[in-house]
Amino acid sequence: MLIDVHAHLLTKGMLNQHEFWGPFMKTQGLTVGHFSLGTKQPAKAATDEEAEANLLARMTHASRRALMAERGVDKLVLSTPSHAFMYWAGEFGSEYARICNDEIAAFCRADPEHFDFWCHANIAEPETAAREIDRAVRVLGAKGVCVGGANFNGLEAHDEKLFPVWEKLSELDVPIMVHGYNQSIWLGERHTQDKFETSSIVGDCVDETLFFWYLINGGALDVFPKLKTYITHAGGMAVFQLGRMSELNRAMAPDSRNKRPLMDYMDNFYFDLDVHAPALRRAVAEVVGSHRLLYGTNFGGAYDHGDLTEGLGLSQQERERIRSSNAIELLKLSVPAPVIQA
Repeated sequence: MLIDVHAHLLTKGMLNQHEFWGPFMKTQGLTVGHFSLGTKQPAKAATDEEAEANLLARMTHASRRALMAERGVDKLVLSTPSHAFMYWAGEFGSEYARICNDEIAAFCRADPEHFDFWCHANIAEPETAAREIDRAVRVLGAKGVCVGGANFNGLEAHDEKLFPVWEKLSELDVPIMVHGYNQSIWLGERHTQDKFETSSIVGDCVDETLFFWYLINGGALDVFPKLKTYITHAGGMAVFQLGRMSELNRAMAPDSRNKRPLMDYMDNFYFDLDVHAPALRRAVAEVVGSHRLLYGTNFGGAYDHGDLTEGLGLSQQERERIRSSNAIELLKLSVPAPVIQA
């Protein structure tokens, strides 16, 4: 069985919701405010209407199931695309979170055997976010919340102002999914200063690493010891620099508030194997252990690595843990039937 916990969804009802922030699908790519993703790429559509239709055609149940069948995936856990997190959009940020949760929940209800979801919340407004997470989990059936890394419109992940969010997640016993996002959207018309899409391509991994570092150093895991976090892209750079962070947590970060050694918090974290070289995946599996790994690929996005658990020297039991068992346990998922191509 294979459950991919890193897959994004946009529905028609999630587009064109704000006259400025959108988000819009245009010939130059997904557009949020002044920012457009992939502006140097050749246009794949003649008109904005065609671009939107092409996007939505890839987001139907039938098209998703077809690709799932091709790749042997039995269930997807969906989330809002990171470029549309809207932490920077004021009151619309919280409104958009409600829109996303209603839309993705409706999509999943149409085929609960094969689709579940991470809810969205405007973490820049922690009290409002906690209420929306409660609604999304208790009413809509969300399995956890997807957040955007270390910075929520200037509110950083170590800040105790976020404790209402961590408290709500602990109360509901649902995990966090961390996915960095392109913070150059905040630059408005100056977003072109973000050369080479750096704040997305490199910045996502930086955000994810900082979330790991900030959550521990900020003392959140001492206050909320049962809080669980899954960090995409193999943890950004956290796993690869784990020894450095562990040794320097006390020696060079005297203002850190964690009460225990950094490595003592590893059981609060899950990671995936979404790195491109098998040698790096082997390293992640060795350092983290199969009991703390999930299967996530940015399904249907830019990358298709094949089976991420192949060629790593793992036992069949360890591979099945990563491919499905850990996700079923962490997210309390129902076991899906095999995907049948529509």
